[in-house]
Amino acid sequence: MTYSGVVKVGGPADVHELTDLMISKVAVGPMHNNAYLLRCRATDEQLLIDAASEPRTLLNLIGESGVASVVTTHQHADHWGALAEIVDATGARTYAGRLDAEGIPVPTDVLVDDGDTITVGRVELTARHLVGHTPGSIALVYDDPHGHPHVFTGDCLFPGGVGNTHDDPEAFARLIDDVETKLFAQLPDETWVYPGHGNDTSLGAERPQLPEWRRRGW
Repeated sequence: MTYSGVVKVGGPADVHELTDLMISKVAVGPMHNNAYLLRCRATDEQLLIDAASEPRTLLNLIGESGVASVVTTHQHADHWGALAEIVDATGARTYAGRLDAEGIPVPTDVLVDDGDTITVGRVELTARHLVGHTPGSIALVYDDPHGHPHVFTGDCLFPGGVGNTHDDPEAFARLIDDVETKLFAQLPDETWVYPGHGNDTSLGAERPQLPEWRRRGW
């Protein structure tokens, strides 16, 4: 089946089948968070992005093969609500941005900085530190050697705008600057965007709106 990226709480996962990587997207409540399970097709090692809530839903998605790592994109509680249960059940390593780790009550095993590489089996993801939504938010970029890049943006980039900066002009300026320079300036229009809530998009779909986002200030 064709991947759409449209999921709903209580519904099935949607699976994006790439040559080297399987990406399963599921929505969990109560904030309609997206969680993404990445599986290396060569090794079957798995990595979870944002153990947001509903640990039973996430453990069912993970299955009997377990999960080696859990990456938390940022410190807001709706993105780590099930983290303790997932770690307890699987023994997974935990990753988070260096500047957000103190805000996550589950200990972070690996502190992540801009440009760091996180692996799942033979697949490499590159972390991009994006400031503004939180001090230490990270996005993960998979530059697919068989196609276009894929980026998991947490709450830093959505269809129609960057993440919430709570009416703080300085935070908004930092976030849109980082999103422009570290994502839009470095990745092509075909880049698939997997956000922390809601539907997917692409950098090409959002790029024409950047001047309007700057003008409106959110």
